[in-house]
Amino acid sequence: MKFAIIGGTGLIGSQVVKNLNAAGHQAVPHSQSTGVDVISGQGLDEAVAGADVVVNLTNSPTFDEASPAFFQTSMDNLLAAAQKGGVGHFVILSIVGADQVPELDYYRAKVLQEDILAAGPIPYSIVRATQFMEFMDAVLSWTADGDTVRLPAMPIQPIASKDVANAVAEVAAGAPLNGIRNIAGPEIFSLDELGRITLSRKDDYRTVVTDPTAGMFAVVKGDVLTDKDAHLAPTRYTDWLS
Repeated sequence: MKFAIIGGTGLIGSQVVKNLNAAGHQAVPHSQSTGVDVISGQGLDEAVAGADVVVNLTNSPTFDEASPAFFQTSMDNLLAAAQKGGVGHFVILSIVGADQVPELDYYRAKVLQEDILAAGPIPYSIVRATQFMEFMDAVLSWTADGDTVRLPAMPIQPIASKDVANAVAEVAAGAPLNGIRNIAGPEIFSLDELGRITLSRKDDYRTVVTDPTAGMFAVVKGDVLTDKDAHLAPTRYTDWLS
């Protein structure tokens, strides 16, 4: 099959392209660097022409109140181009529990993206993943202050980006779900515990202080960003770290 991977040069997209091509498909990466702009619409018709499947892995440049407008415009443009091009399956990547954290602008924006796709004219699949292992360094940097890092004790179920890419490629090559598939890492940690593990493995001697008010995830209530019933990926966090 032929796949148009929009956002195909990023962390997940580049791996999805590699996986699909290795499986004998034709997966073509598209991004701003290849002349495709999901906001202006430049290059979209050409990018999706002849594609059986569109996988949209583009992301908002910000995580604030501007992110809903990004997903609204980009999805409207992509769906219009895909419908014109006769695409039969449209796939996006979202976040486990996104609909349970309306306090976060970015999570509301991802739910908007899902809703636009589900209401659109093309058979679709939504892959929801838990937090990427690759993002842990960024999470630690948000609340670092000298020798301490403040983190809440919310449950988190980290997944490796390679496992996310494998799942996205598998779903994209299959029949449209017209629904959601949740994927998650094999282990659940509290975020503060995960911070301590990360710093210890990197011989970083900063101290993690448990603080329920610290950082972006302070607004998350309970275990909504985990899913014990999700499709569990194989990579464990300590193995990924090493």
